Amino acid sequence: MRNRNYDVMAWYFPNWHSDPRNDEWHGKGWTEWEVTKCARARFEGHDQPKLPLWGYADESDPNVMELKINTALEYGIDGFLWDTYWFEDGGYRMRALDEGFFGARNNEKFKIALMWCNHDPIYAHPATRRRPNDPLLSGDLSADGFVRGSNHFIENYFWRPNYYRVDGRLLFVIWLPKKLIDGIGGVRQTRDVLDDFRSRVRVAGLGEVWLAAPVTAIPGVYNGDKAAADSFMESLGLDGTVCYSWPTDKTNFPTEPFSKFVDDGIKTFDRYNDATSYPFCPTVSNGWDSSPRTLQSEIYEDVGYPWSVVTTDRSPAEFERGLRAMRRFADSGDFRGKFVTLTTWNEWTEGNYLEPDVRFGYGFLEAVKRVFGHGKSIYFLPKE
Repeated sequence: MRNRNYDVMAWYFPNWHSDPRNDEWHGKGWTEWEVTKCARARFEGHDQPKLPLWGYADESDPNVMELKINTALEYGIDGFLWDTYWFEDGGYRMRALDEGFFGARNNEKFKIALMWCNHDPIYAHPATRRRPNDPLLSGDLSADGFVRGSNHFIENYFWRPNYYRVDGRLLFVIWLPKKLIDGIGGVRQTRDVLDDFRSRVRVAGLGEVWLAAPVTAIPGVYNGDKAAADSFMESLGLDGTVCYSWPTDKTNFPTEPFSKFVDDGIKTFDRYNDATSYPFCPTVSNGWDSSPRTLQSEIYEDVGYPWSVVTTDRSPAEFERGLRAMRRFADSGDFRGKFVTLTTWNEWTEGNYLEPDVRFGYGFLEAVKRVFGHGKSIYFLPKE
């Protein structure tokens, strides 16, 4: 089954462990599992709460991460693309990576790459109707802030043998390139900072960087202006684009049938592939439901994220239909990307996760395995 020349990477969201910033904002020992536990059905047929089959596990525990890695490999996933948070004053949500992932005895069997999530963290645990996007701190970075963060990544992660490379180059994704420009002070200044970043990687003896951004963050993509999109990519020296999740349709808010979500998502393969002249790495999403991140006692209406559309009738069979469409695309001559992705491994409170739950068991992972095969896994049983 693994007769493919590209990797299957799953996006990983780390907020399932305690962190000093979360202790300050939510109380000592808080994790996003508390949000998952408090979720309730907001309308008839709403599939909430979600119940993790592995329990409310601490991802900073290496034994927990060993189970995740072994399971991902067994079901056809080659690595994680890790949501990484680093602000002007330092890191956030880093223990899952530093203690959990790199503490796992089997971590070198599994690939990993970082996406710098340079957005403003918002108070969405839970968000109220009156202030649905209340920022907790700024994601803006100065040139010095970017250097401090990227030096941390170079010194702690890029040198590792399992850090993921594209054509021999270290994959690194920037979530919001336009926000990076705003913080640093201009396109030319940002290009200088990124060129310096590449130079520092070379000086460290680590070779070249394959620098990417989400295709939906590239100006010109939404209005079909390919020339503008290419110009933006070139101005920053970006090498390719990725995709994180699929669009939703709020025509019939608050619901969208999962089958329609898949139909519309499949259309993104060609649309985003044609949006720029650069390599595009597509995704398949297994749903959307950010309602757990809203105040559960309030009426669920369209007042802005996370008060968003909920995909209903989510199923492994429909997810597999999307996976097979992505495989056909990735196996075709139209595919110019380097890997494909899955949205996501574990974003439980946005309703897209591959980890097993009580309702579907390993159903979504079984779909991945049927379409993309399975990898070699060295099993370490979690400690009691």
